[in-house]
Amino acid sequence: MSSISPRALRVPETITVYTDGACHGNPGPGGWGVVLRFGEAEKQLYGGEKATTNNRMELMAAIVALESITAPHPIQLWTDSQYVRQGITSWISGWKRKGWKTASGDPVKNEDLWRRLDAAAAKFTVDWRWVKGHAGHEGNELADRLATRGAIEFGGSTGAAGAPKRGNRPRRGRARRSGSSGSGRW
Repeated sequence: MSSISPRALRVPETITVYTDGACHGNPGPGGWGVVLRFGEAEKQLYGGEKATTNNRMELMAAIVALESITAPHPIQLWTDSQYVRQGITSWISGWKRKGWKTASGDPVKNEDLWRRLDAAAAKFTVDWRWVKGHAGHEGNELADRLATRGAIEFGGSTGAAGAPKRGNRPRRGRARRSGSSGSGRW
């Protein structure tokens, strides 16, 4: 009688991701934040743009998160954006069928980012989860702080609390990494 090794029965570990976008003015300077957790390891990413919208920053957070992962693990992605969650789980199939048009025949807003998110998500099994924003959820709160930091450092925002402008970098979507720990591939 053959037996199956315990290793073969192991369920792959899930990478937990928290994403958020921030925009000070809509449009205005904005940022995105990402928290990636795998086992005991955590990686934090953030970036921003000078002139953008909140929805674009929410999309960028999810895109950067997925594009930064190379390991073939299941992903649980938490967002406080119904726009992102509904868009990727429900609306996108209809948009693609209709040539990137909405139900009313209008062009899909942020089509460039939706296409990029669709391509990034196709590489993984992603469980898209919604979390209420600003409700004390630790992962979401951290992603929110990173998004605000991105808006300040990359977008030139003074921030919600009037923080001084810092690091007005013109590059779009550039990632800053902080708090990386652990080893192995993401």
